[in-house]
Amino acid sequence: MRLKMCSIHVQDPAEAHSFYTGTLGFETLMAMPEYNLFIVKDPGADGGVGLLLEPSDNPIAAAYMNGLHDAGLPAIVFGVPDVRAEHQRLTAAGVQFQGEPSEGAAGVSAVFDDGCGNFVQLHQD
Repeated sequence: MRLKMCSIHVQDPAEAHSFYTGTLGFETLMAMPEYNLFIVKDPGADGGVGLLLEPSDNPIAAAYMNGLHDAGLPAIVFGVPDVRAEHQRLTAAGVQFQGEPSEGAAGVSAVFDDGCGNFVQLHQD
């Protein structure tokens, strides 16, 4: 058994797709705008895990997404080789971070707002 797909609820899947591919650097695995369906994947990964950019039009999903965001909690964690370098790159692209990268018992991390209703944590691989 392996992980095939996970999802993150977003306010606007098309807008999220643009941000996740254009700014974050993910690649499109599937895009069906007529169905509001967008799935991204790690760059260069063949057959890896898909990330469904799921519409938050369900009241339960919207409450969960908004609750996490209001509490300042990340909805998902992405691994990167160098959090500080990625923080610099994304800050230069206009991405808003909660603060500077920090180092703790679990390693180096930083949290940013994806502009689509979520906070995302970067964690150093």
